[in-house]
Amino acid sequence: MNKVEISNFNFYYGQTQCLKNISFDITSHQVTSIIGPSGCGKSTFLRCLNRMNDLIPGVRMDGVINIDGQDINAPQLDVVSLRKKIGMVFQKPNPFPKTIFDNVAYGLRINGIKDQDYIDDKVQESLKNAVLWDEVKDRLNSSALALSGGQQQRLCVARALAIAPEIVLMDEPASALDPIATAKLEELIVKLKEKYTIIIVTHNMQQAARISDMTAFFMQGDLVEYKHTKQLFTHPDKKITEDYITGRFG
Repeated sequence: MNKVEISNFNFYYGQTQCLKNISFDITSHQVTSIIGPSGCGKSTFLRCLNRMNDLIPGVRMDGVINIDGQDINAPQLDVVSLRKKIGMVFQKPNPFPKTIFDNVAYGLRINGIKDQDYIDDKVQESLKNAVLWDEVKDRLNSSALALSGGQQQRLCVARALAIAPEIVLMDEPASALDPIATAKLEELIVKLKEKYTIIIVTHNMQQAARISDMTAFFMQGDLVEYKHTKQLFTHPDKKITEDYITGRFG
């Protein structure tokens, strides 16, 4: 079932067009990777899905992005409700300078939840879902900043999961991690698709090949090709896709 449907979507920073006539569908409970060279519009596209680009002056867009059949750019849409449905994990781990517990509980509290038993349960559940509970359960009141980089990134995943999103966006989530932490994060991403729809931007094509069901290749704001990951990497339709994935440019 399609979770996200993008149709003839264009996005502009001022006079500069960053995304050009993008159309494709993203299926529920799959990992969808977005690959392409720097500056091709990958992260801009990801931020369109939770309307983070709204915060930038001078942006405009046309076309349609539907999530669960609802146009997310419709004037009457409640952006706060949209962002509750969509968790986000950024390129560098960005835990708050708070305890491990308070990092995960943060989203619940700002959404007005005061029931401490409920918060306790959700923090534990989110840390377990992020495969971090066993490593931190005895130090929940310690600073999150004392965790390793890989643990901090999984904590940020737990923080995103605590508000019970349906979609999790990840923008280069392993780029600041060492190979061991990256492997743990990749295992986690594959596990999370049982419960969530995952959309990940990555420069690492081996990572896309390992973890994703579908892959979209962006180039200079265009969606060049979108298909099952194995097919894209073994039998791309376009020569430009083949050149990119074989390292001939980019």
